[in-house]
Amino acid sequence: MAELESLPLFHRIEGQKVLVLGEGQAAEPKRRLVQRAGGIIVEDMQRAIDEGVRIAFVAHEDAKACEAAAINLRCAGMLVNVVDRPELCDFTTPSLLDRKPVLIAVGTGGASAGLAKHLRLRLERILPDRLGRLADALFASRARLRDRFPDAAERRRALDAALCEGGALDVLDPASHERVGDWLEASGTPRPPTLAEFTIRSDDPEDLTVRQARMLGEADTVCADPGIAPAILARARADARRITCDRLSCRSSERPRCAYPDGSADPAGMTVILRRDTGGNPD
Repeated sequence: MAELESLPLFHRIEGQKVLVLGEGQAAEPKRRLVQRAGGIIVEDMQRAIDEGVRIAFVAHEDAKACEAAAINLRCAGMLVNVVDRPELCDFTTPSLLDRKPVLIAVGTGGASAGLAKHLRLRLERILPDRLGRLADALFASRARLRDRFPDAAERRRALDAALCEGGALDVLDPASHERVGDWLEASGTPRPPTLAEFTIRSDDPEDLTVRQARMLGEADTVCADPGIAPAILARARADARRITCDRLSCRSSERPRCAYPDGSADPAGMTVILRRDTGGNPD
């Protein structure tokens, strides 16, 4: 079974044509969404097909008309969204929190637009209005950041330490963007490579401790018993190196060999080892 019901993507449509079919309350929000993203609205289906339009929103009031349009447009190679008909959709539209250039999308796969909206409203209160300025400041400092930390893993660890709660560039501190330059000047050696081992007794990621969830999210390498649930592993970074190891020698070793495949004395970055156990307490 897939870990994700949908693949979230941010699609650039500025200056591109997007088909929007329908009128009234269902169609107007889609037109506004396309316009906010800089798209050019096309309202004629045949013209859209002839011109090779790639994305379509269908918001007819008649259900049969929606079904027919979805079939024809999909056959023409378009990705289709049919308002309030998730079973006919190639993609759904999330509730958006805009802290330009930071864009946070909250989606439910079409299950409940209301739920997505209220999650977004909660996040609106938590995330500072100036969060986008922090992103801009980090973007403007990319060259200096690479000079200061030439190694990618080292650079990632330095940023993790700075952006975390209480860090020099805490993402929830509205003034963090003002300190990016000072942080780069004052940055010493980033955190050294670390190795952590957890015993997992539940398949439910909600049972992870705060420390476990944080370290999984920051780990460069995750070494796991075969019995560790996919839902637990999904809490790790998508680009983290994954190792599955069931060797008995690793279980009794203070320095598991699977964490040092190249024979080095230390793992690269942070390595988290997950052991599956039905007894005892999690770390």
